[in-house]
Amino acid sequence: MLLRIPDVLNADQLARARELLAAAAWIDGRTTAGAQAALVKHNEQLQMGTPQHAELQALVLGALDKHPLFFSAALPKRILPPLFNRYSGDSNTYGDHVDQSIRYLPGGVQRVRTDISCTLFFCDPDEYEGGELVIADTYGSQRVKLAAGDMVLYPGTSVHRVEPVTRGARLASFFWIESMVRSDDQRRLLFDMDMSLMRLRSELGETPEMVQLTGTYHNLLRMWADT
Repeated sequence: MLLRIPDVLNADQLARARELLAAAAWIDGRTTAGAQAALVKHNEQLQMGTPQHAELQALVLGALDKHPLFFSAALPKRILPPLFNRYSGDSNTYGDHVDQSIRYLPGGVQRVRTDISCTLFFCDPDEYEGGELVIADTYGSQRVKLAAGDMVLYPGTSVHRVEPVTRGARLASFFWIESMVRSDDQRRLLFDMDMSLMRLRSELGETPEMVQLTGTYHNLLRMWADT
């Protein structure tokens, strides 16, 4: 499922994030890439272990924790700490690649399966040329370039790339999620059902039928979730 999550960051959070990114140290983005991805990765990445990096991670994770649409779509079990990248100048593109299936939480002990890939945009589309995130899915290639503060979720199994940025700078956060529900098809079914339940509840209130359908949602989640 490829899904836009709007307004993950509000105006104040976005302004603070951009202030931190402007003052941060950037390094070669290939430091976190696997052997295959490193051949096509030409961008910069925020230096980890700095105060700016820690505050940005806390800001993004705090915003996600309060976003009901994100929770309904991702059903997160573990979220890898967000990373941050910049595409500009000669470091302006990332060719076709697939994200690593397993990554490690800080400390290198606990493994996380990357069911879902996420990109959170910090710049509006008119601030740079190019830089579209191109994601291959069953409906063909999808070109994603969202407003600042918005985020896209897509299956971690997808081949994807970032087109060259030819003007300005593209700033974003990227990270991965291990979902409680491993199957993308099952997550999609639960998400569609949850959205329909919320719309019906706002129109009809809590009828006996709504209680029954809500129970069916939770019984499916209970059947499929690995917590």
